[in-house]
Amino acid sequence: MNPLLDLDARPVIAHRGASGLAPENTLPAFELAIRQGADALELDVRLTRDGAAVVIHDATLERTTDRSGPVLAHTLAELRMADAGARFTLDRGRTFPFRGTGVRIPTLAEVLWAFPKVPVLVEVKEPEVQEAVRRVLLQEDAAGRCVPASEDGAALQAFRAPPFAFGACAGDIAQLYWAVLFRRRLPQAGYRFLSVPRSHRGLPVPTSRFVAAARSQGCPVHVWTVNDAATARRLWARGVAGIVTNFPRVVRDARP
Repeated sequence: MNPLLDLDARPVIAHRGASGLAPENTLPAFELAIRQGADALELDVRLTRDGAAVVIHDATLERTTDRSGPVLAHTLAELRMADAGARFTLDRGRTFPFRGTGVRIPTLAEVLWAFPKVPVLVEVKEPEVQEAVRRVLLQEDAAGRCVPASEDGAALQAFRAPPFAFGACAGDIAQLYWAVLFRRRLPQAGYRFLSVPRSHRGLPVPTSRFVAAARSQGCPVHVWTVNDAATARRLWARGVAGIVTNFPRVVRDARP
């Protein structure tokens, strides 16, 4: 079974790769994550002007590259010229070790080619990219190891039939949370897993009761973003399945 869908697995999920140590959502970050013992990768996907699914978190280029403007306003060829390592620093801007080293924005297909057996949690950042993601997953025979999720339920419509399994959207998570909090009947789960933050607006999300409720419906809970061993251990003791982290080795070494 895909460990991202397994109630009994405790996968270490690399958040945009080993993004605490290498430029997020790039091949070097994913490669480092696997070397550090990550069981799965988490990445973000957006659409280019010419319809390609590319791996980048923000809707614009400024924060992570040397270019500017919306991702959607650029072709894939134009995005390939961006330096995706330009902004990464480990010392608050004194040095930029990946700048000018050839780090690029990868396509979703390129990540799947580079890591042909690794499970992937695919965060679909916008409804416009879902059909491109669906096409890539089918073309690469990767639907079994890749599980789409999104805050926006409208971005998951393309994955609501086999062979796909998909994650809860923000609305689904909120429904379950309030049902648990007020001891109401649990909503029916059409999704297969939940990827949730540690807290939202000051409220802890993956409480013991929340996790137990999700598990009762056969849905593992993955929590982001956890970068210290003590918090990871507490969450695992609470019944959480996956830990999404910027530092895979730290969390892997903390796993019971």
